Amino acid sequence: MALMTGKKVAIFGIANKRSIAWGIAQALHREGARLALNFQNERMEEPVRKLAADLPQDTWLGPCDVTVPGDIERYFERLGAEFGPLDGLVHSIAFARREELGGDFVDTSWDGYQLAQQVSAWSLIGLCRGALPLMAGRNASVICLSYYGAEKVVPNYNVMGVAKASLEANTRYLASDLGPKGVRVNAISAGPIKTLSAMGVADFNSILDTMAQKAPLRRNVDQADVGNAAMFLLSPLARGITGQTIYVDAGYSIMGV
Repeated sequence: MALMTGKKVAIFGIANKRSIAWGIAQALHREGARLALNFQNERMEEPVRKLAADLPQDTWLGPCDVTVPGDIERYFERLGAEFGPLDGLVHSIAFARREELGGDFVDTSWDGYQLAQQVSAWSLIGLCRGALPLMAGRNASVICLSYYGAEKVVPNYNVMGVAKASLEANTRYLASDLGPKGVRVNAISAGPIKTLSAMGVADFNSILDTMAQKAPLRRNVDQADVGNAAMFLLSPLARGITGQTIYVDAGYSIMGV
């Protein structure tokens, strides 16, 4: 029997086939999970529906924009009524204005800082709170996606690095809060992957080149690498792991240069 047979997982953050969240969806589908997806708005609905068509017909899909008051609550209310309880939640949402992802960090605007924090970090708290009634007591698992720029300075990553640092701290505090309720919370710090959002970082290709040259495995990682790690953390095999940041970066984070 597949590892995730009979499990239900909600995935936030699929935008296209290059999305890390899509790699996670494929890994979960392969292992037998039933999936619930979201789209941010009407403009994003069609591409997500096209991807959902490659999944089983019982895949659930609904709108949710984490910046719109009440959207999270409405999403999970519908999800509970139409999809049922949850065994997993995937947070793969991040956003910063393009002008904040280049130049000097000291020039970061308050509006840009606040938006990056709301979408990329606070939303994990909001989604966990919304999903908790559907997950409590089910040995459920939550994962979010971080990056090395949360702990070290990565050129041009700027405000997003600070948001990812907040996300990793949120992971630990949520793990402490939700553990007694039977919910685990972990982060995956993925190596750089050429996603739509990543390409907004100035000179992103040089980050990819550096990792391929310096990482112990001498390569970049891809959506499948992260998807498999996420599937493990969401599965019963990882039932003793919570509050951790797991690196899926070909070993780059261990290097001193």
